[in-house]
Formats: sequence, C-alpha cells, structure tokens
Amino acid sequence: MGLGLLASFAVPLDANATRVEYFATVGEPMCDMSFAKSGLGYCDVSLGTGVEPPFGQLINIHYTARFEDGTVFDSSYKRGRPLTMRIGVGKVLRGLDQGIIGGGGVPAMHVGGKRKLLIPPKLAYGPEPAGCFSGDCNVPANATLLYDILFVGVYK
Repeated sequence: MGLGLLASFAVPLDANATRVEYFATVGEPMCDMSFAKSGLGYCDVSLGTGVEPPFGQLINIHYTARFEDGTVFDSSYKRGRPLTMRIGVGKVLRGLDQGIIGGGGVPAMHVGGKRKLLIPPKLAYGPEPAGCFSGDCNVPANATLLYDILFVGVYK
C-alpha cells in the first residue's frame, strides 16, 4: 500500500512511464462501474483537464490490460512508452473506442484522465482468441477484459 500511495503522489502525468507507475496502476482498487447499453463498464479514477480525443486522430495512451481474474496480459508501462493509436475509426477494440472517445452514454475522456474499462467479449476480441503465436494465444476466446487507461495526449 505504501508504494501505491507514494507513486500516486510522486509520479507526474507524462509519457515517461516507469515500473513504479505500472505497479501503482495494477494496485489501484476497483471503482464502481457504470454500464453503457453496449455492456461496456467504465469508471473514472481521475478526471482529466485537457482536451477530448479528436475523432479519427492519433492519440497517446498508457494502459494496463488484464483478464477478469487480475492477470496482466499487456501493458504500455512495461514498454516504457505510451501506445499511439487512431481513435474512433475502428482501428482498436470497440470497447476502447467507446471508452475513450465516448458515445452510447459514455462521456469522452480528457487529456490527463484515468479511467477503468470493463470490456465484454463482444466489444473486445469476441469468439476468436487473440495474440496467437505458434499456436499459443495470449487472449482466450470470449474473454472479458479490464483496461486501466491514462489519456496522455493528442499525438503531435
């Protein structure tokens, strides 16, 4: 608990992530989820004060992706740099698009905001496994995913 508390006060919101930030994200408690009609669960850990994500543009996010049991299967923090992705045009999971850009009852995030997303299979990878290499798959079919998102900024 001490490390998570220390990290929450000592870590600036920028693109230079560290292992401390990763572990602080994983150690955050769950928050009360609201659910959109699509089935997407979302809750804001902290609200950002910057701009909303511009539809169809590139944005930078940090994220930790977990299964429902808490097992981490991917994280930009471990790579030490945010993910750059095009938002709102179907280039990422539908649950990420809706959870970041908003819509269907979900408010848009703002730069600097942190949000948890509970993404049901139909908004994630669906009935097909994902991240498969030589027969091994990182994400099983019909997996519900939990994402911790930090909206770092609009890509420049």
